[in-house]
Amino acid sequence: MAHSLDIDLLRSFAAVAETGALSRAAERVSRSQAALSMQMKRLEDLVAQPLLRRTGRGVSLTVQGERLLVHARRILSAHDDALAELSGRSLTGTLRIGCPDDYAQAFLPALLRGFAPRHPAAAIAVVCAATPRLEERWQRGGLDLALVSVARSAGGEILRHEDLVWVAPRGAPAAWPDPLPLALGDPDTLDHRAARAALDKAGRPYRIAYASGSLSGLLAVTRSEQAVAVLTRAAVPPDLRILTRSSGLPALPRIGLTIRMDEAHATPLTRAFAAHVRSVLPAL
Repeated sequence: MAHSLDIDLLRSFAAVAETGALSRAAERVSRSQAALSMQMKRLEDLVAQPLLRRTGRGVSLTVQGERLLVHARRILSAHDDALAELSGRSLTGTLRIGCPDDYAQAFLPALLRGFAPRHPAAAIAVVCAATPRLEERWQRGGLDLALVSVARSAGGEILRHEDLVWVAPRGAPAAWPDPLPLALGDPDTLDHRAARAALDKAGRPYRIAYASGSLSGLLAVTRSEQAVAVLTRAAVPPDLRILTRSSGLPALPRIGLTIRMDEAHATPLTRAFAAHVRSVLPAL
């Protein structure tokens, strides 16, 4: 007998995956925890695979669960878009999005291009700033949703991993003098802290030659050949080059990209954009 994946089961499964806890997921989908547990059992029976792993801190996905989540997000996004379009219920309102400069350049155009035409009556306001400033603004209620950088070990929902890399002009010398001149963002940003920690561990002398809270400022300094910057790999423009280990600089860590959103008070428009980001961003 043919089987089909029920939309309600997939929506509940996505809520469990994104919250990491049955109790929080049950609140999101307006079900009791017992009813949600039964749904997850039904879904596991339907696909004949274990999808969830219980841990001391909540639940995590098995390998099969991770695979299903990719499909579930695509199915839910297509389902909700089709329903909104055919019923004439295009979402309205204002959506305030926060995004770091580097991700805004690398990912935001594709995210908005896939979302805005489906909801033409929605007004979207974008704020670009360093992650700590976005976190502060989101905590104060100034943003509905923020894409932020987190340490790879932070746990929780990570939508995408990005490498931090050393960046210099293409015509700059292969060897930089000591102390190494750096162009870095705010002191509490991940790139700033990662650069200094890596150089301290390697015993490489350095100095903060330039500081800027904006990506455009860091790129301007780097293009002047006065300092080395640290960027996410996705944000490196074609006129700059990534310095490899042969340059004598230590390796930098990977960081994660996640969403900040008030699950309990999010509007349908905010939830729709978050679902869109979760569906599209990992594949960009």
